[in-house]
Amino acid sequence: MKQFRNNVIRAGLEALYFTGAHHLMRPLFAGVGAIFMLHHVRPRGDADFQPNHHLEVTPEFLRLMLAHLRSHGIDIVTMDEVHQRLIDRNFSRRFACFTLDDGYRDNRDFALPVMREFGAPMTVYVVSDFAGGTGRLWWVALERVIARASSIEARIGDVATRLDTSTPSAKQEAFDRLHDWLRSLPGEHDVAREISALCARHGVDEAAHCRELCMSWDELRPFADDPLVTIGAHTITHCNLARQTEAMAADEIATSRARIESALQRPVLHLAYPYGDKIAAGPREFALARASGFKTAVTTRPGMIFPESADHLTALQRVSLNGNYQDRRFLPVLTSGAATAFGNGFRRIDAA
Repeated sequence: MKQFRNNVIRAGLEALYFTGAHHLMRPLFAGVGAIFMLHHVRPRGDADFQPNHHLEVTPEFLRLMLAHLRSHGIDIVTMDEVHQRLIDRNFSRRFACFTLDDGYRDNRDFALPVMREFGAPMTVYVVSDFAGGTGRLWWVALERVIARASSIEARIGDVATRLDTSTPSAKQEAFDRLHDWLRSLPGEHDVAREISALCARHGVDEAAHCRELCMSWDELRPFADDPLVTIGAHTITHCNLARQTEAMAADEIATSRARIESALQRPVLHLAYPYGDKIAAGPREFALARASGFKTAVTTRPGMIFPESADHLTALQRVSLNGNYQDRRFLPVLTSGAATAFGNGFRRIDAA
C-alpha cells in the first residue's frame, strides 16, 4: 500500500513537472518562503530492504537543492531570520530554511560540509534522550528486527499473527503493517513494550541504535559552535505529544529545552514536534510551545510559508525532502508550492 502511495506521489510530481503546471501554480502557492524538513543526509546504502529510506537524502541531492535555490536568488536563512521576517512582515525576498530532525551524526558528517559549500545555515532539532544515549529509535529497531528474521510473530489487535519476512518485498510489507500498528497504539509505553519484546525475541540490541546513529552531548557541543548551526528542541523522548496528558506533554517540551540549554550553554528558541502530523501535534501542542517560550515550532504538515504564517508561529508547515523522490526535475516543483498545495488540500495555513 505504501509503495502504491509512493508511486502515486511520484507520478504527481512528474505530471506537475512535465505539464509545466507548477509554473502556473507558483504565483498562488509559492508563498514567501519554505522550511525544508530533513532527517538523515548520507550516501545511499546498498541493502535491498531499506524501509526508512524516505527519511534520508544523499549529500548530492542536498547540494542540488541548494544550488537550485541560489540560482533563483532565494535567501537561505536561519530559523531566527524566518521568525524575524514574519513578525516584521518583511517579504521583499523569498527565503528557504533547512531543518533536520532528531540529531543524527550524519548531519555533522555529511550535511554540514555541503551547507558550508554554500554558506547556508541549518537548524538541527535534538531529542535530549538521543543525545544522552538513552533514547529508543523504535523505527530503526523494527527495521533491524525484520532485516534479520525470516518470519515475525506479533499480537496485532490481540490476535497472534505470523508475518513472512523471507524476501525484501515481504519484509517491506511486514514493516509497513507493524509500523502502522505501532503508531496506532494508545501510549508510548505500549510501543516500547512491543518493540522491546521483538528485539529480545530476535537478538537485536535496541539500546545500541541511539549511540550508533545520534550525536552525543560531547559531539553536539563543537557542532553547535559552528556559525551555520542552530540547535532546536525535539522533546525528551520523541513521543507523540498529542497522546500524552497535558502535563506530560508540557514537560516533554519544556524539559527538553532546559536540558539542551544546560548541556550546550546556549538558548534554544525553536521546537519541532515529533512525528508532527495531525495525530501528533495540534492546537493544544501549539499553545504549549508558545507557553514554553519558543519563538517558532514546526510541524510535518505540508505547506509553504505565507504572510499569514506570522499568526501561527508555533504551527509552521514544512516541505519534506523525501528520500523516495530525489530527482533533479522535482526541485522546481517542490519550491513552487504546487506539490504541498495538493498535499494539504490547497490550504495556505493548516493549523487547526
